[in-house]
Amino acid sequence: MRLFNLLTLFIIFEASYSVLSTKRFRLGRGNGGNLGAPGGYDGEPLPPARWFKQKLDHSTPTNVQLWKQRYYINDTFFDYDNQGPVFLMIGGEGPADPRWMVRGAWIEYAQKFKALCINLEHRYYGESHPTEDLSTKNLQYLSSYQALADLANFITSMNMELRLNKDIKWIAFGGSYPGSLAAWLRLKYPHLVHAAVSSSGPLLAKVNFMEYFEVVVNALREKTGGEECVEQLKLAHYQIVTLIRTNPEIIEKEFKLCKPFSEATTNDMKNFYNSIADDFADLVQYNEDNRIGADKRYLNLTINTVCNMITGEGSDPAYKKVANFNSIILEKTNQTCLDYSYDNMINELRKVSWGSDEARQWTYQTCTEFGFYQTSSGEVEVFGNLFPINFFIKQCQDIFGNKFDQNFITSAAHWTNAYYGALGISVSRVVFVHGSVDPWHALGVTTTETNDTPAIYIHGTAHCANMYPSSDKDSSELVEARVEIEQYLSSWINLP
Repeated sequence: MRLFNLLTLFIIFEASYSVLSTKRFRLGRGNGGNLGAPGGYDGEPLPPARWFKQKLDHSTPTNVQLWKQRYYINDTFFDYDNQGPVFLMIGGEGPADPRWMVRGAWIEYAQKFKALCINLEHRYYGESHPTEDLSTKNLQYLSSYQALADLANFITSMNMELRLNKDIKWIAFGGSYPGSLAAWLRLKYPHLVHAAVSSSGPLLAKVNFMEYFEVVVNALREKTGGEECVEQLKLAHYQIVTLIRTNPEIIEKEFKLCKPFSEATTNDMKNFYNSIADDFADLVQYNEDNRIGADKRYLNLTINTVCNMITGEGSDPAYKKVANFNSIILEKTNQTCLDYSYDNMINELRKVSWGSDEARQWTYQTCTEFGFYQTSSGEVEVFGNLFPINFFIKQCQDIFGNKFDQNFITSAAHWTNAYYGALGISVSRVVFVHGSVDPWHALGVTTTETNDTPAIYIHGTAHCANMYPSSDKDSSELVEARVEIEQYLSSWINLP
């Protein structure tokens, strides 16, 4: 009897409510990670969680500590007597979602190639807890290096446990940070991984990621076909800055602030402006992707509908239209007011117990490996240069300690680029997929350099759009991209 059918697990999905002091979108990451649940799931049984005994520290042979890492298997399409490939979905900066085991483009590919599908959750996220808590000392074992070693150890063990053929071909899949991991896994362990599909993966570690908001603004232009939405945002920003100086109570009321500006610190104000900008970052990054919405009322919250609201006719000034959008986001994330308190945010991120939305873990990785700080430096006219790089460096120091200063973070990003190769990565049989609307494409491979490392750049699509299940609403370019990925897989799977 097939492994997938031995047990069934019916999961009750509960709406997740934002903690008031936790930002709903932070450092380019939504609550729960950057990859949403796939659309089209209609409640069928899901595979049960399994647990793998993983090493705590792969860099120290004398450290024999083990912990339990969560993974899922779907072998519905796999024939153990006539084995096809193994498709490995790499976990990232959020919990592994078993709905991906039955939905998504990779499942559509798996049906065609009769693949065994496995999803390994990333250490320190979801239910994969290597240490008793999230103290800064314990977080030393959280890194992309350790995550890749987890995957290598897991692959080797699964080959034996599942009695897979010696010539079995593992294909890695990942989106966002796991998209980077998929490419890096093929780079560092080419003897274990035959090929990879890297979707929306930022390969260049960059501390001052000012290009992020440049792409956000360009995406508004691209999707609306003009400048009007951007011009209204510029006007709104000017009005907000002016009113905070002259009539702050108006902005306090319209943006439903949790405390008045009279009580705000300099860092509170930076956090306020960053929060308003992040509303648009979140909107653009996940524009029109085929994911499960937490509430169907917000499925039509897209660049075009929001820009129509901001540029539409009416007597409301521009700042009030932006405030109306902010109110929608507050309602969507179950917040009664906008908490822009810097101290509240830092105190939330200092919590070391398990059970948070995992923003602490991702923040740690940005402070120790990647940077990725979406500063205001690239789009001063639209959002103002009011949350520059020092605002993010201070967060690292306030959360984890004074040693995490700009020199430390810059050196860490340089090491990451030297270790993996950044945009000059020397690898084969990896397809890089990006969307023009996705701000993360600015740090990824978007042009084909060799036949063995093709790049697919999809105009008009957002973060990880190619990974979600096919939809009648998909653009022709997105449809063609999925076909092209399938063709690369077919070609590579047939190679020795």
